[in-house]
Amino acid sequence: MMTLLKGMMIGFAFVAPIGMQNLYVFNNAMNNRLRRAFLYVLFVWIADSAFSMAAFFGMGALISSHDTLKLIVMLLGGLLVIWIGYGILRGANSVQLNTQQNAVSLKKALVTAVIVSWANPQALIDGSLMLGALRGTLADSQVWPFIIGVIIATFIWFNGITITMNLLKDRLPKRVLVWVNILSAVIVLGYGVYLLVEAISMLI
Repeated sequence: MMTLLKGMMIGFAFVAPIGMQNLYVFNNAMNNRLRRAFLYVLFVWIADSAFSMAAFFGMGALISSHDTLKLIVMLLGGLLVIWIGYGILRGANSVQLNTQQNAVSLKKALVTAVIVSWANPQALIDGSLMLGALRGTLADSQVWPFIIGVIIATFIWFNGITITMNLLKDRLPKRVLVWVNILSAVIVLGYGVYLLVEAISMLI
């Protein structure tokens, strides 16, 4: 049980900083009905759980040791993240609260969840270093309780954000929601540009 709780504490620390995933979950909760928001956030949680397990079991080491693979992931990730940011910005002013207009296809929601979780190879490398170091302190019998604790924490976090933001949005005027979308889009676009710049710097 202590190992599970330790994993949960690390999981909260790992997922709490504002990044692509949290921005997407925040935006999703503000722009959709609660039922659909839960469905979309389920996709994010599944993608993030796969990401955490890959980092925990060392995939980041594979990427960090192959510059070509890292370059490809950064280039593709940067372009895809910019595409997501552009989509948020383009639809910011036309968003309607609690309507089906904001809904996207399940396929697009799943693809976006994978992108926001996996687009940054540096995060996978850093995650591998952190989680890998922690794994080295665990006995074999503690490995799975620990990573399960991490995954439980992200489930609680993403769903907590979704419920909180979905409840608050009805008290906010549409203008606030529009500016939230614009700000999110700018941050996401900047993140995509950052990935492309990092990739280009590897070529110079």
